[in-house]
Formats: sequence, structure tokens, C-alpha cells
Amino acid sequence: MRESKNKSKSIIYVSILAALLIGISLISILFFNKKDEPIELKGSELARTNEVIEENTTEASSQSGKTVNEVKEENKIAVNTEKEINKNTTSSNTTKKSTTTNNTKKTETSKVTKKEEKKEIKFEEPVKGEIIKEYAKDNLIYSNTLNEWTTHLGIDIKADKTTVVKSAYEGTVESIKNDPRYGLTVIIEHDDGFKTVYSNLLTSEFVVEGEKVKTGQTIGTVGNTATFESKDESHLHFEILKDNEQVDPKLYVYK
Repeated sequence: MRESKNKSKSIIYVSILAALLIGISLISILFFNKKDEPIELKGSELARTNEVIEENTTEASSQSGKTVNEVKEENKIAVNTEKEINKNTTSSNTTKKSTTTNNTKKTETSKVTKKEEKKEIKFEEPVKGEIIKEYAKDNLIYSNTLNEWTTHLGIDIKADKTTVVKSAYEGTVESIKNDPRYGLTVIIEHDDGFKTVYSNLLTSEFVVEGEKVKTGQTIGTVGNTATFESKDESHLHFEILKDNEQVDPKLYVYK
């Protein structure tokens, strides 16, 4: 008698398991369908599938003492549970993908915005005049004042005394000092690692350290305070630095 009961239980479990497997297989096929559209079974396939489900449901019902409708309801609950798990997994993956895409777009937009905000630096002449001494960093030029060949890290622009000197580009006045070689000097710091140096000035009372100046704003007047160039014609000694290294001003002002 015990063996008969065990056998009946085994048949019930196998029948329910078969019904669940068939249900899960159908759900998997529907889930992986590209457009999430249900797959239509043709003729004999649909009939055979329904027949197998009905046979297994009926057999499970007779063995367990439950009605056919009760067994069908249990199978339906199991199938719906599996479907809900798959749906939640898909939704979670979609949300993660959407968040990653949005973050990537924000980063790219930020880079483009920063690139567009960066202005091109274009220096103007601090004074109008002839260049009487060229930039010479890698070669030597003769100094009438020192009576020797030496380097020259800027350009000398001929201009009469008291000629107004203007800022070559907008920036902040970094320092105003008396340089032992080039006399009264104003240094202005600009964007992108640039600085401009205005030496041999007579006056500098038009600006103060830390002041923000605009392109073309008056910062001083031409003088003769440079001891290293005292025998030269009246001029402005002008330098441009990029990342604290002197460069030829003609490459940026007279291009």
C-alpha cells in the first residue's frame, strides 16, 4: 500500500514538473523574441501543446485529489511568477543601461561646452612703433649700453617718452616693480599660461597689483629707466612668456 502511495505522489510531482517546464519554455521563447511579440503555434503544434498540458493537468488532478481547475490555477501561478522575475530582470538591466547612457552624454556635453568656452588669445601692440631690437634667445645681439654681445628676451619698440603703453590683452596685474636691468616694469597674467612684461616705463600709476585690466587699457608711459638699455633710443621693452618661458612676441603680436 505504501509503495502505491509513493508511486502516486511521484506521478503527481512528475506531471506538475512537466507542466511547469512546458510553461517556462513558452515564456522563454516569448521573452527572447526580438519584438516581444507572442509566437503563434501552427495547427498541429498548438493542438499537441494544449493536449500535453491538458493530459498532465488531468493526471495531476486525479492523483492529487484536486480538481482540474485547481491544478491549472497552480500552474498558472507558477508561470506568472517566472514571468514576473524575468520582467523585473529586464527592467533593471534597461534602467542601468539608460543611466550609463545619460551619464556618458552629460560628460560629452560638458567637454564640448568647455571647449566652446575657451577663447583664442590674440595680443595687440602695446605701443605703435618700429622694432629697433629683435628677440634673441638662442643667438646674441650687440648691446650699445653694455658694449658686448648678449641675449635679448623681448623686443624693443621705438616710442617717444610719455607715450601711452596699453595692455596687449585682458588679464590681471601680477606685479609692478623696479627691475635692476629693465627698470620700472609691469607684469600682467593672462589665460592659458601667458604673461606679458612691459619694461623701461616712466610711470605706472594707472594700475595697481591685483587689478583686472582689459585689452587696450592704459597701464603706463614710456620712459628710460632700463639701465641695461639706457644708451638705446627711447622705447618700450616688451616680453611675452608662455608657461614662464620667454617666447618671441612677434609670433603672437605681429602675425
